[in-house]
Amino acid sequence: MATTTTTMASLLSLEPARFLIAPSFATPAAGAAASHCDSKLAAVSFPSLKCRHLPSAAAIGSPAPSTPASSSSRLLTRKSVAVAEARSIEEEQMLTESPASLLREGENVQWDNPSTSSMRAQFETMIRKAQDDICAAVEAVDGSKFHEDSWIRPGGGGGISRVLQDGNVWEKAGVNVSVVYGTMPPEAYRAATGGSSDNKTALDKAGRIPFFAAGVSSVMHPKNPFAPTVHFNYRYFETDAPRDVAGAPKAWWFGGGTDLTPSYIFEEDAAHFHQVQKQACDKHDLAFYPKFKQWCDDYFLIKHRGERRGLGGIFFDDLNDRDPEVLLAFSSECANSVIPAYIPLIEKRKDMHFSPEHKDWQQLRRGRYVEFNLVYDRGTTFGLKTGGRIESILMSLPLTARWEYDHQPEEGTEEWKLLEACRNPKSWVPAS
Repeated sequence: MATTTTTMASLLSLEPARFLIAPSFATPAAGAAASHCDSKLAAVSFPSLKCRHLPSAAAIGSPAPSTPASSSSRLLTRKSVAVAEARSIEEEQMLTESPASLLREGENVQWDNPSTSSMRAQFETMIRKAQDDICAAVEAVDGSKFHEDSWIRPGGGGGISRVLQDGNVWEKAGVNVSVVYGTMPPEAYRAATGGSSDNKTALDKAGRIPFFAAGVSSVMHPKNPFAPTVHFNYRYFETDAPRDVAGAPKAWWFGGGTDLTPSYIFEEDAAHFHQVQKQACDKHDLAFYPKFKQWCDDYFLIKHRGERRGLGGIFFDDLNDRDPEVLLAFSSECANSVIPAYIPLIEKRKDMHFSPEHKDWQQLRRGRYVEFNLVYDRGTTFGLKTGGRIESILMSLPLTARWEYDHQPEEGTEEWKLLEACRNPKSWVPAS
């Protein structure tokens, strides 16, 4: 598969990334079951778990048998039922507890011996650990607990969404994991790969494309305007080729990144954050950090504003140019760098005094965050177009944001300095 400068994105963006992790990966499958819990599916997939039953399409849209109706009202009812049934195919089935694995039984996964497990199982192990570790670090600082939702999708797999809202330090923090598989239509595949396809005719002829997608995605929005927002996403993706279709896609790749979005610049904070990213990259390839730092600056450009969302970090996609075990180790290194890169910055800034004017500027910058995610982030748009879990997809958005008409910070102010840094990215660490 040719490497491109475009990306896919949030199961999840969650967020930039072809799939905002937990969110965007939750794509519907043809012939999926209704949204109410299918006890047979649950028993086959996760025998020890119970589902929370949701209303069926019939319960949502059907009139009582004895209710008289005109031909026009019957037509409207049929349309309502059709809409409800279509939505039910896309909706997840909620679980009362998280499963040991989001891979279904029968996958021949050897959980007692990870070194011989499939890449799918190894990647799930990595992202589940990252979710646990990062949530524990955030809870230790905030003093509040994450709310957790676990879900499965009829087409295959599921996810675990954790959100901390209205905490002591964070206004909203989410860490999502998803492991989903099934089939997707050609247009979804094109969205996943940034619209690039070497053989569009073969892709259309192939029909629905078998896929597997797993990832962890997170966005954390602190309350204090001097404390920065962070986003990260690490994912693994596979597509298979339907039989007897020459040129149909069959590929695997890794993607991900971690980036910082402050409202105010503290140069030592930006340098620390980038230095940790560089150290993680340098352990694997000295060319990684400069390449992925530039990729990050390019990806998070809000084109209609001519400015970046924040101060960047690293970003990569379509990575399949070396052994998958090597790339798994690199992805793991990057995920493990989130805590040392970010938590020290929060501990330094969370209790700083701020004014209402500082808060207003933070809200304006969060408006930029919303603009990027809803207009440009490939993971968000992919999830919205393919029936992903809406709560997970929009987890990345802040609780509050602000838009003012033609707001221009005065030159030389701290707000102006942040805006200039977003318009003209700079190097924060010395070159190797």
